[in-house]
Amino acid sequence: MKSRSLVSINDYSKDEILNILDLAAGFEASPEPHLLNGKVVATLFYEPSTRTRLSFESAVSRLGGKIVGFSDSSSSSVTKGESLKDTIMTVSNYSDLIVMRHPLEGSALYASEVAKVPVINAGDGANQHPTQTLLDLYSIKKTQGSLENLNIFLVGDLKYGRTVHSLLMAMSHFKNTTFNFISPQELQMPDEYKLYLDNLGLKYYEHSDFTDIISRADIIYMTRVQRERFSDPMEYEKVKNIYVLRYSMLENTKDNLRILHPLPRVNEIHPDVDKSDKAYYFTQALNGVYTRQAIMASILGLK
Repeated sequence: MKSRSLVSINDYSKDEILNILDLAAGFEASPEPHLLNGKVVATLFYEPSTRTRLSFESAVSRLGGKIVGFSDSSSSSVTKGESLKDTIMTVSNYSDLIVMRHPLEGSALYASEVAKVPVINAGDGANQHPTQTLLDLYSIKKTQGSLENLNIFLVGDLKYGRTVHSLLMAMSHFKNTTFNFISPQELQMPDEYKLYLDNLGLKYYEHSDFTDIISRADIIYMTRVQRERFSDPMEYEKVKNIYVLRYSMLENTKDNLRILHPLPRVNEIHPDVDKSDKAYYFTQALNGVYTRQAIMASILGLK
């Protein structure tokens, strides 16, 4: 994987995914504070981010590397009309690796084609978010002991949710994965992802509610209905609070059930769920540090 960009979760084979998860477990068990000595990582965030940006920066800092970049494009030469190509080519001169979030689908692929150094996609519009997927897989494997024979519930914004698109594609590598898609009609999983599963012979079911079937779930992956993806505010208002997971709903669920969320949450997980042992979303966010350490170490050829 050395010197290869990570644009899509499909850039990694099943074996490469499992290698990243093993590396992440190693970093969790034994941090290596000098591994990135002398390395510079550029973080270019054209969209707001808390967990992704800070976990990348935390991962770099804990490994002894340096960080350059911006967390708001208004503080960069983008405001002067600089093109993405010119920004990427310039920043390539200053860094060993670029981590980029951008609102346009395909921007990460384009950046990887013009950059002199590897590019990690930290989210490109509603398309992909591969590092989130890898930390999700790490979280699932840690809590379930396996990535096979699992019943995965994907809940909320399945149309624009890049995290669920990437997770679906990654989990399709593993045997006997069953997907349950829970969404309003306006936010259903796009047809191309359902066709992808059809071609692999994997099972999926679509529901408008999940209160009657929640007892079947091994993983519930809640998502936020994303205001920023809606051009019509009235459409957003119509669906924004359609699903709210509450503590009382967990009464008859499996002991191994864990609730994941890429965060930030708004109203889709009630705060009373936080007291449950099945709530895993904050530990999931911590797992992002170990997983992103593993990704960077692998791409830079240090592991």
